[in-house]
Amino acid sequence: MPAETSTYGKVVLAAAGPGDPELITIKTARYLQQADVVLTDRLVSNDILKEYVNPLAEIIYVGKQCRRGASTPQQTINGLMLQYAQSGKLVVRLKGGDVSIFSNILDELQVLKENKIPYEIVPGVTAALGAAAYAGIPLTARGYATAVRLLTYYKSDTVSDQYWQELAATSDTLVFYMSAETVEGIVSKLVRYGVGRDKHIAVIEQATTAFQQVHTANIYDFNDQLGEMSFLSPSLIIVGKVVALHEQFAWLANSAEREHYFKPIASLQNNINNNQQAHVSRA
Repeated sequence: MPAETSTYGKVVLAAAGPGDPELITIKTARYLQQADVVLTDRLVSNDILKEYVNPLAEIIYVGKQCRRGASTPQQTINGLMLQYAQSGKLVVRLKGGDVSIFSNILDELQVLKENKIPYEIVPGVTAALGAAAYAGIPLTARGYATAVRLLTYYKSDTVSDQYWQELAATSDTLVFYMSAETVEGIVSKLVRYGVGRDKHIAVIEQATTAFQQVHTANIYDFNDQLGEMSFLSPSLIIVGKVVALHEQFAWLANSAEREHYFKPIASLQNNINNNQQAHVSRA
């Protein structure tokens, strides 16, 4: 890890968990209480920002929203980290889920390393683990699966046809991030390559939040049962034999409401915490 200097501050790349504010780690909570600046993603519970962030800290929303013009460019985020760290501030770069799973942490680490900024990485509960637990789906249940694969399929060239063949044949549990808009394509590819008829699919909307909803079907029945649905963001997709266990072990009922737990970026940029009006910036 880079050595700290008397000139620069520090950047903490920290995880907020998948939604439930109580899934934040003690270490991340402690850094938020000490922070001078918090650069937060969109998929971070507002309750975390209210409860844990230093009341004197500056909160800057730098979220991304797939195919939405309001998303903050990565270059802007990198620049903000450097700007505040080089002025001696303790910066918490707060990411939803875990910091190392399908995030742009590599870009941020490279910028910090190149500019000799001290940093630390604090892990957290990634969406796959949170969603599966809150849906009562044991990802590697004995006799059902011996491994889990974390994937994404947000555009058609993300996964090759050769790999789809392997995914269709494997007994591993498959978890797809950022793929709610392409779920029909996932089902189509797996069915085309002969995925087993004992495989089920779950689409979990807004996992671990008050608005969580879990939708399941045998993968061959997906189009008939769920094909007409439009899933709320963020949604996680689980495919495998283990999904069939949801009905038996589900402990959290689906929300009666289908509302957005995580606000759109445009509203976040205008959302000023009443207790921090003098200290919140926009990005």
